[in-house]
Amino acid sequence: MGAVIDISREAFEDLVGEALDSIPPELTEHMRNVVIVVEDEAPEPGLLGLYQGVPLTERGDWYAGVLPDHISIYRREIARICETPEDVVEEVRITVVHEIAHHFGIDDARLHELGY
Repeated sequence: MGAVIDISREAFEDLVGEALDSIPPELTEHMRNVVIVVEDEAPEPGLLGLYQGVPLTERGDWYAGVLPDHISIYRREIARICETPEDVVEEVRITVVHEIAHHFGIDDARLHELGY
């Protein structure tokens, strides 16, 4: 692998926004009580994104007054695995979709079947 891609936080946040904009509105209108943030460093090597919360499929009558689900997208970890700026764009898109899928209750096994 070559040099790490140098991408500013602002440019990376724009890529995350573009990835979110690419998700069909008929899906995003169902997203509830979730925040998506960019963080510079991952808590462990190789982690590109992390979903923490209660998936929509597991929420019931008891679900009220809870903190928002939290999706983190890790800027430096994504930059480390990419060789070109185009790779960063694609990896951000894949990571954002992957973590949002967890919000909808889709597990890693199913995501891998779908190519994510």
